[in-house]
Amino acid sequence: MTLHIDPARLDEATSGPRRYQMLIDGKWTDGEVGLEGERVSPGHGIVVSRYAFGSEADVARAVAAARRAFHRGPWPRMKAADRAAVLLKTADLIDARREEIARLDAIESGKPISQARGEIAGAADIWRYAASLARTLHGESYANLGDDMLGVVLREPVGVVSIITPWNFPFLIVAQKLPFALAAGCTTVVKPSEMTSASTVVLGEILMQAGLPEGVCNIVLGTGPEVGAHMVAHRDVDMVTFTGSTRVGKATVQAAGATLKKVAMELGGKNAQIVFPDADLEAAVDAAVFGAFFNAGECCNAGSRLIIHKAVAKDFLAAFEKRAARVKVGDPLDDATKVGAIITPEHLKKIENAVVDATADGASVALGGAGLTSAAGQYMTPTVVTGVKPDMAIAREEVFGPVLSVLEFERVEEALRLADLTDYGLSAGVWSRDIDTAMTVARSVRTGTVWVNTFMDGYPELPFGGMKQSGIGRELGRNAVEDFSEAKTIQFHRGPRTSWWVED
Repeated sequence: MTLHIDPARLDEATSGPRRYQMLIDGKWTDGEVGLEGERVSPGHGIVVSRYAFGSEADVARAVAAARRAFHRGPWPRMKAADRAAVLLKTADLIDARREEIARLDAIESGKPISQARGEIAGAADIWRYAASLARTLHGESYANLGDDMLGVVLREPVGVVSIITPWNFPFLIVAQKLPFALAAGCTTVVKPSEMTSASTVVLGEILMQAGLPEGVCNIVLGTGPEVGAHMVAHRDVDMVTFTGSTRVGKATVQAAGATLKKVAMELGGKNAQIVFPDADLEAAVDAAVFGAFFNAGECCNAGSRLIIHKAVAKDFLAAFEKRAARVKVGDPLDDATKVGAIITPEHLKKIENAVVDATADGASVALGGAGLTSAAGQYMTPTVVTGVKPDMAIAREEVFGPVLSVLEFERVEEALRLADLTDYGLSAGVWSRDIDTAMTVARSVRTGTVWVNTFMDGYPELPFGGMKQSGIGRELGRNAVEDFSEAKTIQFHRGPRTSWWVED
């Protein structure tokens, strides 16, 4: 099958790509050693962005700026209400530039423009939620330690935070980290993926317009080895928050351990949707298609495993394949597109190889299975792999593409065993009208999130993160600002000393 993508849909085809600089200490700047990068749109095959890339020297400049802003600047000492006002202004400015930001994410990551618009709106909502938490962060007092003693526990910002974000949700994921760090009074250095940096640079413009003081948010562009590694290892960084692959997450934790930094990791997932015979099967089919193919499967939360009861497996899969065949794959800038482009040609090949390896292990391809040819970019057909056994790589390892692996079960215990057979523990879904069944699975499965009769809903009020090798800590939720703080205990003694260590 051949896709016909019109590169002329991009203004860049005639006007040329925009060049983006880094933001360090409130000033737009090139890198000290003159590194450059560019981004070819995965959906159109045209260069859409050029970047000034940074190096270790630029990381040092950015961390120094953040350190000065933390120790001598107004932000950590500002009233919480005033910090909240900046975050609220940022949310308003994000809304005002929603179409522009959505388009940048669509052309750089390959995601559908309609999906990107929803992500930008969701990001603005998270900034508003973080603003509300800025005003509720509080400590504790203990007046029960005796008549002459008062204990106070303060919550202070952790300090300088390195924030490293991935390519699959460029604007949304930085919104799950940065506003909460700022709400706590921290200063930051942000590195977006070198493939999808443009929307984060626009966020820097918005923050300056919203009144964020110089040096509080610094944005350094570049690769992991040239920039990210130095942001993790730098001695003046107090905390690292990272979203990406489990492989890179492990290396990040190890590097951060050299200086015992606080770390927060949101990593990979091999998430199951478990469907019982008594479920609303029509709703479950639609949610399973969504879960498997949303964002072209390039999603840590993707429902990449369908664990289906044998009694309904045949009919369910027939309905699934029929619905999946109607999913429009195509130009990310087409409002009707549901599945856009794959991030790079190399990643497309990795996805295809995972399917080939599965068939070599004895599985079957029931739908799709190969990339779509296009002169303008790289795309992948929604794919269903059946006959999957628990010991196959495709049942255990993250493919990160629009590929669904199907496993069958008969008993609840068997479904739970299949759900937990991977090293990941990010999320799961359970479909059943029976409350006992739903509660048994939800309480037993080892994941950070369980959806019951729905899938991949998200709200700022609810914490997000994984168990096992899916991460460390949680994002969002009412404790999100507290996670960027440290507890400090202060003890006050009143009156004459009563417990002399050395008697006169």
